[in-house]
Amino acid sequence: MKKIGVFAMVVLAQITFAQANRFVYQVTMKPNASDKNDIKTENAYLDISADKSMFYSENRIKRDSVMRANFQSGGGRGFNRDQMEGLRSIINYSIEKDKKDQKTTYKDRIGRDIYTYEEDRPLNWKISSETTKIGDYKVQKAETDFGGRKWTAWFTTDLPYQDGPYKFSGLPGLVVKAEDSTGEYSFDLMKNYKIAGFPEMNTFGNVVKVKRTDYVKQQEKYKSDPSAFMNSQRGGGGFAGGGPRGNGGGGNQNPADMRKRMEERVKEEAKNNSNPIELK
Repeated sequence: MKKIGVFAMVVLAQITFAQANRFVYQVTMKPNASDKNDIKTENAYLDISADKSMFYSENRIKRDSVMRANFQSGGGRGFNRDQMEGLRSIINYSIEKDKKDQKTTYKDRIGRDIYTYEEDRPLNWKISSETTKIGDYKVQKAETDFGGRKWTAWFTTDLPYQDGPYKFSGLPGLVVKAEDSTGEYSFDLMKNYKIAGFPEMNTFGNVVKVKRTDYVKQQEKYKSDPSAFMNSQRGGGGFAGGGPRGNGGGGNQNPADMRKRMEERVKEEAKNNSNPIELK
């Protein structure tokens, strides 16, 4: 009986260890530099386990779920365009923090492929003695300069986590709120709950590991000439795949028309995201 009891405790410990906690943040953004009245708001998840955390858009998981169900049913290219358009996200990246190695890895799609880099800039926080209360949590103030913005974060030690949304980490608690000095970006904790484990992320295209500075260069190349950039990926291949975050349906359309639509779409995306969260 004693052996059975010990075995049960081990199994329970493994199950508990495998669980994760999901923190839901409301992300408010002003991504268009020419229109600061254009305010975007969406939810993002920070999933935390014993050894790592992941930050990503709620719509990302919903889109992945729709695409997975469509492919499994043999639909291939038969996406519901209205449904997919309704799940578009400003937060197209995902961020993973490895607690053991203290590494932060950023992933985002450029053209057909996923580019990933390890963050090489440490966050140097100045912790204040100022405290207040946000919701149910007693929080403390901290400030840092990162990515060309001045950030104020409010963290709590009421929860047993030392993490935060986006790349924010290194504080002795969980970030409940973070906002830049211009009020153009903010993250606000809304709720949290337990989940069985981390979700499966769809990955289309190659995964290309680069340095952060190289990622920025590739991103600029894509914006300046998306046609040439995409033709350079996978040894060319034109536009049969429907482009980045496309809905498929390339079919037998005229390559010149597809190229024109591609360039127009990328230019529109660049305009709508001309005020990124990281300015440098």
